[in-house]
Amino acid sequence: MAAWLNVFLLIGMSAALQWVLGGMALAIGGLNVKDSIYWKQGFTLSIPDSAKPGIYARMRAVLAADKLLPSLTAVVILAIMVNFIELLCTAGFPAIYTAILVQQDLSPTAYYAYLGLYIAGYVADDSLMVAVAVIALSNRKLTEQTGRWLKLISGVVMLGLGGMMILRPEWLM
Repeated sequence: MAAWLNVFLLIGMSAALQWVLGGMALAIGGLNVKDSIYWKQGFTLSIPDSAKPGIYARMRAVLAADKLLPSLTAVVILAIMVNFIELLCTAGFPAIYTAILVQQDLSPTAYYAYLGLYIAGYVADDSLMVAVAVIALSNRKLTEQTGRWLKLISGVVMLGLGGMMILRPEWLM
């Protein structure tokens, strides 16, 4: 995210860049909405089915651990791996966040404080999701219907951000 921030600070936030970022958000949002309606059909930004068994196996290994330190280590490693895969699927949010941040004309300290706040929220959210997933996998699996709803919600948020970035960028300031 610091790289995004520095690029946007260096080149500035032009109308053309806003349109590009807005278009990227619309494309990502549209793909997520499409995925919620046409599950596993066509191009997708979802975690591939081939990666899921490895993630699930690591989650089950965390549940089976007898000691706290190995369990916590496994959770951290699993969270890093999930975040890496997730980052590839959700790169639009950090780009848009940093683009909006650049428009605020803040001090360098404030820019990085807001990046830290975003990252803290991102890590807290993902840590909670991993914890919930570990607990839920011991009882039941995430259903396809729940996945579709998550895709729909994230897609609508991205469509909204992309639309605002293009049509009403002043609403983001």
